[in-house]
Amino acid sequence: MSEPLHCMVDAAPTPPAPFHHAVDCGDFLFLSGQIAQDPNNPTAALPPSITEQTHQCMRNLRTVLEGFNLSLRHAVSVRIFLNHFDDDYESMNAAYAEYFPADRRPVRTTIGVTGLAMAARVEIDLIARRF
Repeated sequence: MSEPLHCMVDAAPTPPAPFHHAVDCGDFLFLSGQIAQDPNNPTAALPPSITEQTHQCMRNLRTVLEGFNLSLRHAVSVRIFLNHFDDDYESMNAAYAEYFPADRRPVRTTIGVTGLAMAARVEIDLIARRF
């Protein structure tokens, strides 16, 4: 078994803290949480709505996956962290559902939190498996 590879993806947003975009463990790729940062302007304010933030998180995750020649089809597990759970859960779900066909959704956990980096409303991470 080879040692995990800690990786950055040039096209992905600059992390707001000291971590890598992904850790490659052979068949599995572990992606760090993504907030709604604009990869072309990482210090810009985040979009105001949960819908916009969810879409940007998913685009950022897709960008990291593409850096490994993978796509959201490879996602097997997703965790979502919501800073305003009761207010944002329904709208986040509607935006999130656009990224996965109804018959091929990864397992998922959604957690309410008291704060996220850059005052984000949502952060999403995932685990992908090569096939």
